[in-house]
Amino acid sequence: MRALFGKRMRKTTAAAAVAAAAFAALSASQAPGVTDVPSGGRQSTGKVEAPDSASGDDSYYTDLPDLVSPDVDSPGDSVEADTSGIPETVLDAYKKAENALRGDNPGCNLPWELLAAIGQVESGHARGGKVDANGTTNAPILGPQLNGNGFANITDTDGGVYDGDTVHDKAVGPMQFIPQTWATWGQDGNGDGREDPNNVYDAALAAGKYLCANNRDLSKAADLREAILSYNHSTDYLDLVLKWLEKFRKGVDTVPDGTGREPGNRSDDDIPDPDPTPGPTSPGATTPPSGGGATTPPPTTPPTTPPTTPPTTPPTTPTPVTVARLVKSGGPFTATEGTAFASSPKVKAATSSGAGVPKQAVRFAIVGSTQATFADGSKSAVVTTDISGFATAPRILAGEQPGEFVIRATTTEGSRVITADFSATVTARQADALTSATATLTGAPGAAFAETVEVKATLDGAAAAGVKVTATMIKNAEGDPNDAGPYFKDADGKVIRTLTLTTGADGTVKVPEIYADDTAGTYTLRLLANGGGKLDIELKVAAAESPSPSPSPNPTP
Repeated sequence: MRALFGKRMRKTTAAAAVAAAAFAALSASQAPGVTDVPSGGRQSTGKVEAPDSASGDDSYYTDLPDLVSPDVDSPGDSVEADTSGIPETVLDAYKKAENALRGDNPGCNLPWELLAAIGQVESGHARGGKVDANGTTNAPILGPQLNGNGFANITDTDGGVYDGDTVHDKAVGPMQFIPQTWATWGQDGNGDGREDPNNVYDAALAAGKYLCANNRDLSKAADLREAILSYNHSTDYLDLVLKWLEKFRKGVDTVPDGTGREPGNRSDDDIPDPDPTPGPTSPGATTPPSGGGATTPPPTTPPTTPPTTPPTTPPTTPTPVTVARLVKSGGPFTATEGTAFASSPKVKAATSSGAGVPKQAVRFAIVGSTQATFADGSKSAVVTTDISGFATAPRILAGEQPGEFVIRATTTEGSRVITADFSATVTARQADALTSATATLTGAPGAAFAETVEVKATLDGAAAAGVKVTATMIKNAEGDPNDAGPYFKDADGKVIRTLTLTTGADGTVKVPEIYADDTAGTYTLRLLANGGGKLDIELKVAAAESPSPSPSPNPTP
């Protein structure tokens, strides 16, 4: 533990007093979902299961902002400096994450100062900004092993890919994501094509999306508290993050990368380390008396039975079961905009002989330019194979962007990465029929048509909402666009003769105003919808008839 986090400092009396007062103030207005968990999110008794939190409720830095805290037990010690300066690259990552969320989820109202507060508490801003030019930490930042000893008990979920531990999970990176949470919420914040929890850009964006989950509006106090507690189920943690949030909202100092000061106090400082020198365990061993004097070992009696002859055949070592390939199952995968895919990709983690490998972690990721996501809004998910070696991706939502993308299944075997790709397609909403009460429009040269056209789109007789309908002025039955005759106007008042419309919730759409040029004649407006819906409207442009001249009176004889 100490090797992971560097030098530890004792919590000061002043820090404890402030934290206790803040905790008391918050107790009366405890956020929904807050459980009675001791400091640091540690459970009070027994072994617990994996918490539903980003960090696994592991330890965190407890230093308070602007706290000058000499060690009261050692008056001669130096005073600890404020640790609130944010390294340049780390601060840039927080702000870029805020900008990204402002575009993707404006209703969340995520402030970068909240990411900074959590980054301060979780890792001291990547240990004082020890990152390279791309924002990746110079060395992995790992939390304690979540083995139930003072923390949650989370059995390994990533095969040690992120945290290097194949027995239990550890929180990873500057925002301290546990592997199973990163598998769901991991992001590529710096555009390098990787989702790396040790990269501050990736981690900050992932933390932002995690905090914005469940349609939270972080400008509301209740949603803000709920979001922070979802990161670590501790009211002490909540109070501490809120204090740093208030601090950063008042302004921050920027410091060069690598020069930031790492905090000293941690929430797990009171957990004793295991005894490095356990007592004797061999049968017959003795423990020295308290005085430290040596004892006389008991006399040994020679065995009366000759030793058994060792076996001539060495014991066999079971052959390890290794994954040789991922066998694909299912498809084709096609869904219409705004719907869910009817089925999901399935793979079998198989040995070279085809036998299934159970308990193998398989990561499914949605790859490509698409709005499709898994049902929880994420782009990736980790699934463990069942007893037969099969893993099925979670339910997939199509989104609102037609096109093709890839669903990629990945697993690791030693240093090898094994993948299997599935093709998926999102098709546009469709209508097989277009109808209108208007069949013909009549107008005068150089003027707008007085009537408007309303069109209804249906699919199998039911109203078709959200369907794209193309309206084009054509010059022949083949549908070639016309370059003369009636036209529309764009937002700048320019002449256009083709535009795209979208039907409303009731399947109807109104055609914008139509204008006639100075050429008289009969023209056609054609409307086409995805799915085969088609409708032609006749447009007649005719000059007004001139009145006939009055007959001349008969001349007077």
